[in-house]
Amino acid sequence: MAKRSAVRRRADIEAQSSIESGRGPRLNVIQGGWDPSDDSNSAVKKRRRMSEQAPPEPQREQAYVKNVQPRSEGQARLMEAIDRAPLVVALGPAGTGKTYLAIAKAVEALRSGRVGRIVLCRPAVDAGENIGFLPGDMEEKLAPYLRPLYDALSDRLAPRQLKAMIAEGQIEIAPVGFMRGRTLNNAYVVIDEAQNCTYTQLKMLLTRLGWNSSMVVTGDPAQSDLLPEISGLASVADRLSKMDNVAVIRLAAEDVVRHPLVAKMLDVL
Repeated sequence: MAKRSAVRRRADIEAQSSIESGRGPRLNVIQGGWDPSDDSNSAVKKRRRMSEQAPPEPQREQAYVKNVQPRSEGQARLMEAIDRAPLVVALGPAGTGKTYLAIAKAVEALRSGRVGRIVLCRPAVDAGENIGFLPGDMEEKLAPYLRPLYDALSDRLAPRQLKAMIAEGQIEIAPVGFMRGRTLNNAYVVIDEAQNCTYTQLKMLLTRLGWNSSMVVTGDPAQSDLLPEISGLASVADRLSKMDNVAVIRLAAEDVVRHPLVAKMLDVL
């Protein structure tokens, strides 16, 4: 045991003497150690320079835009009429896609540059239930009534894009009461829930149509929140059906694209 210890001591002494004499390997010790985040390191500098020069990845406004395809013969006739006629009246029960198709065609026309703006109009009529006065300014008061239009627009446009278009005036959502006296040129006009408009109101809205403009009127005469003799949609549709360049499309229960039970309920209710 003592012999092995003496051999080890002798080897350590010889190694130390070889280092001091310069004949053996010399190790350089980095004072303070090596810091990977130190800017003096060339590799770190290179990585940082590349990351700063690389352009940021753009954020997607919308993953994709769905292509609108008709799901029934009635919807196919409605889409063909919207492409052909400057004034279209779409009548049909709930769930037949009247509002959605009209707004989808409006967004398509705006994107292609065929029109300069979209004007969406809807009567502010309660569905048989008075909820009292709503707080806020005009836009906040009308928001509950115009929510279906916002939902359809949100399905065709990204939220940020929709907000910017509304702020810039490319998309306007207005109640019926503020449409008198206007001329809507270079616009795509959609009048939704027209069964809640009187004959006089519909006459006023229809005569707002200006140059290079199109209009789609949607509604269901069987689901009016007004008294039957007050709603003017059915009478207006019958009179317009005799005119050229005006298309009146009547959808039925077989055109319903909601839950299959909706079409069956319409037959019994």
